[in-house]
Amino acid sequence: MLLWQLIDSAFPSGGFTHSWGLEAAHQAGEIDSEPALRRFLRDHVWQTGRTVLPLVTSAHRDPAGWESLDATCDAFLTNAVANRASRQQGRAFVAACARIWPSPSLTALDARARAGCGHYAPSAGAALRGLEVPIDDAQRLVIFGASRGVLAAAIRLGIVGPFRAQQLQHECSEWIAHVLAACQPCSADDLAQTAPIADLLQSAHDRLYSRLFQS
Repeated sequence: MLLWQLIDSAFPSGGFTHSWGLEAAHQAGEIDSEPALRRFLRDHVWQTGRTVLPLVTSAHRDPAGWESLDATCDAFLTNAVANRASRQQGRAFVAACARIWPSPSLTALDARARAGCGHYAPSAGAALRGLEVPIDDAQRLVIFGASRGVLAAAIRLGIVGPFRAQQLQHECSEWIAHVLAACQPCSADDLAQTAPIADLLQSAHDRLYSRLFQS
């Protein structure tokens, strides 16, 4: 039940205010068809596996090392839009967990996130450890959330309808399985940028004339 609550769209972590670069890519003409959306979605899932999952895993295994992981994430995210979004989502996720399931460890993590950068990946890993979510479930939750977030943004941008988005979400299960198999053992030392074009497009988000999302 805890996992269902964490992944529910009603969970107040603020993730639905972000498109993970999809809006900027769409306005640049890069997402002009469903196959293009599928490629973007696949690349985003793999990017999450190589940039988010290693930090989630490391923070889950060693919450005491959160500050170092937070600093590593900040140095790695050179894209200002992605960096800002990661801070916003991380702090919001930890704050929501601390308010919904108050405990000394989550309250302390919330304070640490406010004092530091509070990036999403290490913050989510440490928070899920504080909630006693097993590491395998934590990794699956993060990857599923990444795919669902892009598809939810695609619906609101009018790229696909809700039924087709759900079909694509189902198809994501195969990609998620491959990503987990490849990236579950990764640690913070294995961070890698696997979607540089998407990252470049996202960096232009603040220059869009009109936008629905914060990133």
